[in-house]
Amino acid sequence: MPVDLDLVLPGAAAVWGAVVGLLVPRGAYRFSVEPEEHWRDRCPDGHLIGGWIGTARCRAGGGHVYGPSGALVATVTAVVCLLLAAATGTRPELGVWLLLAPVGVLLAVVDHKVQRLPDVLTLPLAAAALALLGVSALLPEHAGDWLTSLYGALALGGGYFVLFLINPNGMGFGDVKLALGLGAVLGWYGWPVVVLGTFAGFLFGGLYGLVLVVARGAGRKTAMPFGPFLISGAFVGLLIGAYAA
Repeated sequence: MPVDLDLVLPGAAAVWGAVVGLLVPRGAYRFSVEPEEHWRDRCPDGHLIGGWIGTARCRAGGGHVYGPSGALVATVTAVVCLLLAAATGTRPELGVWLLLAPVGVLLAVVDHKVQRLPDVLTLPLAAAALALLGVSALLPEHAGDWLTSLYGALALGGGYFVLFLINPNGMGFGDVKLALGLGAVLGWYGWPVVVLGTFAGFLFGGLYGLVLVVARGAGRKTAMPFGPFLISGAFVGLLIGAYAA
């Protein structure tokens, strides 16, 4: 009996997302430091942390759990991967989305925690997105364009750089570097998707800021992480672009 891959893929992608999501918390904890501080190499109890990938559990401390919730991160990553697979189907770029999704989740967690987007994550994300999409462009049945990915990365990165120059207090330079990778991903499905994903990110950020104003009396100078909203907006744009392609 033939297997319908379009039905199997979302479930398999969800399993992939859950497994790799469980490996995110340790890196998220180690990266969640202020810009002038070194990456964390010890758990809250002072025990040495081995490696960057894995659960945030200290074996030397009797299994003490630290960092973000592994179950929550795994669930979010699983849902993200499931939706990407459902929208993309069997096209080769799905492999790119599934490889990059955990990095996006990691960046969102770190920025939410300490309002920082580490260069060691954002710049390789952009390079990996362009390289992997370049490979996808050589495979049959792909539904995107690599040159538009490149131009999208340059356009979105350049646009965010201008915003950074205009208002450095409102736009961090980490957001500019993150925009390179997001522009590459969104550009794969064309300029309308770049615009849609960018608008969605600003919309989500604006709505969150409004909630802060209403609930906590926040003002214009209240600092808030923008990376999670840029990533969420790009995710929405990517879903729509993949589904419509």
